Amino acid sequence: MNRTGSTSDNGTTEWWIISGLCGFAVSSYLARANISVASESMRNALHLNQVQMGEIFSSFLAGYALFQIAGGAIGDRFGPRITLGISALLWSATSVTTGLVPRLFASSTASILIAFCAVRLLLGAAEATTFPVGNLAIRMRLNPSQHARGTSVMFLGTCIASAATGPLVSYLNTRFGWQAVFYLTAAPPFVLGCGWLLLAPGDNPQPSSRTSADPAARLEVLKILSRRNTVLLVMSYISEGYVLFLFVFWMYTYLVERRGFSLMNAGWLSAAPWLTALVLTPLGGIACDRVSRRSGKAYGARVVIATGYVASGVFLYVAAYSRSQGLCLFGLCASIASLMAAEPGFWSFAAHVSGDHVGLVSGVMNTAGIVGGIASTLLVPILVRSLDWGIALASGTAMALFCAAVWLFIGEV
Repeated sequence: MNRTGSTSDNGTTEWWIISGLCGFAVSSYLARANISVASESMRNALHLNQVQMGEIFSSFLAGYALFQIAGGAIGDRFGPRITLGISALLWSATSVTTGLVPRLFASSTASILIAFCAVRLLLGAAEATTFPVGNLAIRMRLNPSQHARGTSVMFLGTCIASAATGPLVSYLNTRFGWQAVFYLTAAPPFVLGCGWLLLAPGDNPQPSSRTSADPAARLEVLKILSRRNTVLLVMSYISEGYVLFLFVFWMYTYLVERRGFSLMNAGWLSAAPWLTALVLTPLGGIACDRVSRRSGKAYGARVVIATGYVASGVFLYVAAYSRSQGLCLFGLCASIASLMAAEPGFWSFAAHVSGDHVGLVSGVMNTAGIVGGIASTLLVPILVRSLDWGIALASGTAMALFCAAVWLFIGEV
């Protein structure tokens, strides 16, 4: 792969690589979000409560957050082919292990809980390379004027997997049992990882990564990370993680417990917001690139992100407090679609400000998002238990509006 940030002569190959990144996003989200749909059956079978499930969810996010920066730096050093290929094989192995936990640690609920937390932490660590290294591949393969569109294709995988996870895992869960869910969803990353290692173009080491141990290289990274725009970018992405993982981990449970849908119906209905996002995500990438060409990267990202997050927060509040089931579903659909339409702006701007350290800086940004996600998975069940579901969802509204406000202070580099 070239590292100039420009498209090579074979444009078709470039977009096949970007499509492969979409496949990684599908596989990684299926492996991480399957547990949210299977959680009701797991709780009943293993006598776990909602707070304990929140701890298991957060264990994944802890591993995911702790290895973001290291995963991005590894991608900078060894390139996307090796890094993503091996990572996908690890996702598959840890997914299988998740299903085996009750057989291996059946002595007590406490031992099962600890084992689940440990395995999900390892899965999170293995998945930490997905988006930082994917962003690096986009920077390497596409012209700067196409970065947001390339990122939007990658994040279409998020929408596809999130739409498919509800109905697919609900079916697998009711047909084969919750353990089979983890065995069967381990297959896609295994196939993709093998195919990527065999077929993806080879990588050349990043010039900056060859000297990453030098004081000058460390100083360059610190300089990038201390810039005002980078600090504000990272700060704003905390909100992204909070709101996104509220949907990923709690929407299915919300539809069952608060809105009274059956397990199977909730599985199908939880897919609807992500189907809406399938439409708006690429539109967000196209809009970001077009505005950026006219007015600069910062302005293009600001327009898409501020608009998307104000809309997402408002629609989430409508969903939380509507008495109408139909209006609630509309609010959820519009909220997550607006959120995902803004996603390309973050990653395109991260590539713009990070110089030769795209993987590392993207990892720092995504770490902040996962910190927000950890806060969401821990806080939501506490708010539900102490107050109600409306307050829990409204906390996402507050975080979305905070993100939009931060972007008002980000300017051109």
